[in-house]
Amino acid sequence: MKLTRRHTLMVAFGSAIAALLPVRAFAAFEDEVAAFTGGADVGSEGITLIAPEIAENGNTVPIEVNAPGAEAIIVFAAGNPTPAVATFNFGPLAAAQSAATRIRLAGTQDVVAIARMPDGSFVRASQEVKVTIGGCGG
Repeated sequence: MKLTRRHTLMVAFGSAIAALLPVRAFAAFEDEVAAFTGGADVGSEGITLIAPEIAENGNTVPIEVNAPGAEAIIVFAAGNPTPAVATFNFGPLAAAQSAATRIRLAGTQDVVAIARMPDGSFVRASQEVKVTIGGCGG
């Protein structure tokens, strides 16, 4: 293969774009967390997130989240192009404030669950999931 100046510039430009993409994804995740919490401090006691340490396939990753007494729970996949994966709202007659579902992960990343409690406080749990086959086009 003959390496020309045009090829060199295309590779450099592509590398610069690829380097900036994770920064944008992380910024979107932080923005969505701030939108849900309103910028409030987030604690860590009172919520349980169960996710596998290793997922064979990123297309279907099972998770469970439990936050007794919570009004709402939101689940994020921090490395996905669209970080917000699921939102669960619980009414006053809900028997339990827990949910189980399967989510899609683009690759190895943190899965984060944040619960809004009745007193207006927020609690957070996270789990890193290593994905061997990406689910979002990977």
